[in-house]
Order: sequence, then structure tokens, then C-alpha cells
Amino acid sequence: MTVYDAAKPALFRLPPETAHRTVHELLAAVQDTRLEGVVADHYTVVDSRLRVDAFGQAFRNPVGVAAGFDKNAEIPNALAALGFGFNNDGADVVGERLAGADARVPVGVNLGKSKSTPNDEAEEDYLYTFERVRAGGDYFVVNVSSPNTPGLRELQERDRLESILGTLQDVGADPLLVKLSPDLPDAAVEDALEVVDDLGLDGVIATNTTTDRSDSLYGAAADESGGLSGAPIETEATDMVRFVAERTDAPIVGVGGVSDAEGAYRKIRNGASVVQLYTGLVFEGPGVARDINRGLLKLLERDGFDSVTEAIGADL
Repeated sequence: MTVYDAAKPALFRLPPETAHRTVHELLAAVQDTRLEGVVADHYTVVDSRLRVDAFGQAFRNPVGVAAGFDKNAEIPNALAALGFGFNNDGADVVGERLAGADARVPVGVNLGKSKSTPNDEAEEDYLYTFERVRAGGDYFVVNVSSPNTPGLRELQERDRLESILGTLQDVGADPLLVKLSPDLPDAAVEDALEVVDDLGLDGVIATNTTTDRSDSLYGAAADESGGLSGAPIETEATDMVRFVAERTDAPIVGVGGVSDAEGAYRKIRNGASVVQLYTGLVFEGPGVARDINRGLLKLLERDGFDSVTEAIGADL
């Protein structure tokens, strides 16, 4: 049993935000200290076969942290020390912190619209956010798919999406990706991917969380509103990765239910260049990136691939 396994029952009894903040503060205490190097030696897997180049970035491995875990951009290097190849989050209130950070992994900035901004002012809101964080981001993600911002998903409609993305491109947002919902009908996804190709976007994140509730869910929180992530959406998210990969050549970030090497490998073989996780980190603990990367190396060897790059889209 690891230290995290022993601590997990107590953490899980705390309110979710309190537990999140507790772990966050522990990682912040490690960052930029001698202990960070000790953590990195324990959790980082260094192997050239794991390297992936996508949307203008060189990732030392394909496993990243999804948007939301470090929304205030406080611990990019602590997450790097845990063996993650990159971090993807940000908000308009952390631009100064991002600009002053000396992150040792590529930092993606998730651009989201404020809940208080009406949709007819969305372009200005995204533009304002981008201008605040552009100096500290290595790539930028337009999030029009969060289920927790009322009305946001309406911005995935083709004309609105094209306007928002075009506005950002006009001011130099590059590399630029878009994050899509798993709840979109196939026709709407195809429309969005036509925008991706027409504008020459650098990548697609598939997917955000879902508002659907599986019959397999149980417990007092099973019917709560908001975005659902983790194991219940793993298959759906992988199917979405494949659907997107069959319709665009843009690199794909696979998100949804990744918690082990097999799950990450399924998304890679179905077209994802890199993957992200959040819930998997919560349940599996700080060793999850290390374990996934070690497992990926074994799976690559089993299937005769010399690198992760060779395995991308193998099942298409």
C-alpha cells in the first residue's frame, strides 16, 4: 500500500474542493525545492519512445493533466515532477503568474467564457482572456463545451465557433485547439471538424465531460447535475477520439476515463496523439503518470512499435 492509498479514505471523506486544495497545497510545498528533484526521480519515466510532437510542441511523454486540476497555474513544475508530459489549464486571472513561470513542460491554456458574459459577447470575452494569458501559454485551447457554464455549448454551433476561433487567430493565437463535447450529435461534430479544417486549427481535444448519466451509476450523487468524468465515459470518449480521427488530420488530445496504460493506449491506437487525465489522478494517486508510461512501453514492445508515434491511429 502506498502513502496515497493510506491517505485516500480520509481525503475522500472531505468535501471535494477541500480535498483538491489539500493535495494542491502539498504539491505546491514540494515545487521548486530539493524535494521536487526526489519526487521527479521517483515518478518520471525517461524514454525517447514516449516522446510525441504535436501542435508545435514536443512532449516528453503523451500523458498530461486535464484542464481544471491547476486552474490557477500554481504547480506546473510539481506536476512535471510527477512524470506528466504537460499541463493544460488556465484562466484570465492567472496571466501574470503564467508569464512569470519557468515551466519545464509545455503549458496549455484553457480559454473559457465567463458565466456572466452573454453568448453574443463571447468573442470579446475569449479575446480578453487570451490577451491576458498569451505570454505564458505554449498552446491555447478554446473551451466551448463545458457543461458547467450555462449556454456555453451553444457556441459549438458552426457559425459561432468559426467566429470565435477566427477572432483568436486574427490576433495571433497559435497553436490553437478546440475542445468538443461528447454529447454533440454526429452531424454537429462533423460541422465543428469542418471548421477545424477550414481554419487550419492545430488540434482537437476530445472530449470534455458529459451531462449524460449512465444507468451504472449509483449512490447519493448519481443524479447530480454538472459534468461527469472518469470511468463512466471512457468508452464514449474513446469512440469520440476515433470519430474525430476518421474525419480530420489535426492532432487529437484524448480525454475521458484514462486511468491506466491500457486505456491510454486505446485512445492512442484510435487516433489520439496525447492523452489527458484528471479523475484518474484522483483515484490512482501521484504514481499514475509513471505507471501509465511504464505500461505504454510494455504495450509498444508487445505490439512491435518503436515509439508512441508509430502507434497513433493503428486501429483506424
